Amino acid sequence: MSRKLFLIPLLLAGCTVGPDYGGPHMVANAERAGAQFRRADALQTVPQPPLARWWTSLDDPQLTALIDRALAASPDIAIAEARIRKARATYREQRGNQLPSISATGTAIVADLPAGSLALPSQGAKSDRISAEFYNAGLDASWEIDLFGGRRRAAEGASAQAEAAEADLADVQVRLSAEVASNYVTLRELQQRLVLARRSAELLAQSLALVEQRERQGASSRDDVVRLRTELSRTQGALLPLEGQIAVTLDQLAFLTGDEPGAHDAALSAPAAIPALPASVPIGDPASMLRRRPDIRAAERRLAAATSSIGVNVARQFPSISIMGIIGLGGPSIGDVLDTGNVSTLLLPRINWSFLDFGRNRARVDQARGDRDEAEAQYRKAVLAALTDAETSLSRFGNQRESLLSAYRSAESARESARYAAQRFDRGAVPLTMSLDAERTALAATQSSIAAQAELTRAFIALQKALGLGWGESNP
Repeated sequence: MSRKLFLIPLLLAGCTVGPDYGGPHMVANAERAGAQFRRADALQTVPQPPLARWWTSLDDPQLTALIDRALAASPDIAIAEARIRKARATYREQRGNQLPSISATGTAIVADLPAGSLALPSQGAKSDRISAEFYNAGLDASWEIDLFGGRRRAAEGASAQAEAAEADLADVQVRLSAEVASNYVTLRELQQRLVLARRSAELLAQSLALVEQRERQGASSRDDVVRLRTELSRTQGALLPLEGQIAVTLDQLAFLTGDEPGAHDAALSAPAAIPALPASVPIGDPASMLRRRPDIRAAERRLAAATSSIGVNVARQFPSISIMGIIGLGGPSIGDVLDTGNVSTLLLPRINWSFLDFGRNRARVDQARGDRDEAEAQYRKAVLAALTDAETSLSRFGNQRESLLSAYRSAESARESARYAAQRFDRGAVPLTMSLDAERTALAATQSSIAAQAELTRAFIALQKALGLGWGESNP
């Protein structure tokens, strides 16, 4: 009969209180299979699964090397990885809390005390001191039986938090790859703008020299000279900010890749073209995007952890049973530690129930439910923000492509005018200053087209980030 009574707590240990997590509720119709992006342009995008390593579609080896370096050496990656290790260790600790703990102890007591110390009787009438020795070795075991599943819920929550930390690492990879690419495009844009600005300054200097020569000959006014000098000073002054922005961007790239400032100056200082976009951009569908985005995955896992926390606090409202056992060997001589005839055992079952706490534990349950409701709202917010981000990025990408086409047309018209002015100058129909002015106008239009190209590429990068790309098994 006593054995059956002892088995009752073990049977009750299969009970788990608190709500079971069944996953989040559907937030938007875009989560359904077959849904499509509303702002996608069929001429620019295709509903095919996108590449995790999207930057390889830009076919720029230097950009690929920078992103690979960042994903391997960035401090942000190291921080996220450390948090994963911590969360996994917490999960292992919570799993271990469900099992008994066993410890070994050894004790040696050698005493030489005055007679009557510690209320001990003297050993003889003539003895004024007491000598005693005691040796013991044993095992202590304790186990709190998880009657209502509070510790199992704690382990569930810790597991969900560990998975959330893994999703946070993936989110860092998404943001980091996009930030490196965006800074790289900005660097190439600034370098090309600097080249064109220097060429424009050279043309202005030539025009100024010609106007000054004509002024000396009485064929031009002083106002033309002053105007050109002012414009030349303004153009030359604009070179310094561009050079400073290039240095800042190089240092930012070094920071993102986990390197010290100046680490990439030698490799990236030479001007190069802005990476060319692929002919069409695969975007998949909203449902797969929502499943892929790591920030949504992290929000969902934190919702699961918050749900488990309710069960942890509900279990505290019920009695807890713990069992402590002691096995020891010992006696007045050290040899008694090895004498199995001196075995002593002790079994101490204990029940604890805080049945009157004036509502404190109920308040903790309500707090846990509030945390769960907040986590659910955060998940809904993450889904809606992701859909908005993707649709906005698709719209901006389409509009920016139209802006680039317009800038290309303007630049081509300006270059055609410059070629026409150069031909007329060769025939002696117009002065050289007019031809140089037309060429400077063409350079300005080309600068505008470069800025539009860079903006389109950054819009492409923002789209890849919105789609949740930049992490996966193919990443380092």
